[in-house]
Amino acid sequence: MQEPLILASKSPRRKQLLELAEIDFDIHTKDTDESYPSDMAVEEVPMYIAMQKAKDIQCDFPLRKILAADTIVVLNNTIIGKPQDKEDAMAILASLSGQTHTVITGVVILEGEQVIRFAERTDVTFHAIMPSDIEYYVDLYKPYDKAGAYAIQEWIGAVAIDKINGCFYNVMGLPVSRVIKYL
Repeated sequence: MQEPLILASKSPRRKQLLELAEIDFDIHTKDTDESYPSDMAVEEVPMYIAMQKAKDIQCDFPLRKILAADTIVVLNNTIIGKPQDKEDAMAILASLSGQTHTVITGVVILEGEQVIRFAERTDVTFHAIMPSDIEYYVDLYKPYDKAGAYAIQEWIGAVAIDKINGCFYNVMGLPVSRVIKYL
C-alpha cells in the first residue's frame, strides 16, 4: 500500500480542498523562507516558493510524494502579499476594488528525483466596493493570513466579485483538478 501524499502547507483551505477531492494525505510543515530573487519574473515567484517548501519537507521524508503550493495576488504586475494589519488589509482591498487582478498558484509535486511544477492563473474582477463594506469584511473575517487580503469563499467573494476567468479553487489556494491530473 502506498503511503499517503504529504501536503507541505499549513493552509486550512488547501487541506479542505484535498479532503474534498478525497485524497489520502498527511500534513507536514516547516517554517520556510518565502523570499525570492528581486529580479524573478512574477509568474515564477509562487513556483519558486512552493519548491522551497517541498524541498524543506523532502529532507525529512525523502521517499514520500510531497505536494507544496504558494499563492500570490498580482495587480498591475505587482505582487500583493498578506496584510500586516487592519489598515493594510483595507488599503489592499481598496486597491482591488473595481479592478481585475490575477491570482497565481505555484504547485510543486516532488517524489524522489521526479519534479512536477506548474502555475495556474485566474483573473478575478471586483465590483467597486464601498469603504464601509471593506471595513465590515476586514473586521468580521480578519483576512490577515490571506494574499490579497481576501478569501473568495467568504462574504466578500459572494458580494463583491463581478467575475472570474479561470479556476475558482485556484483562488482558494489550490487548482485541485490540475493537481489530481498530475497525481
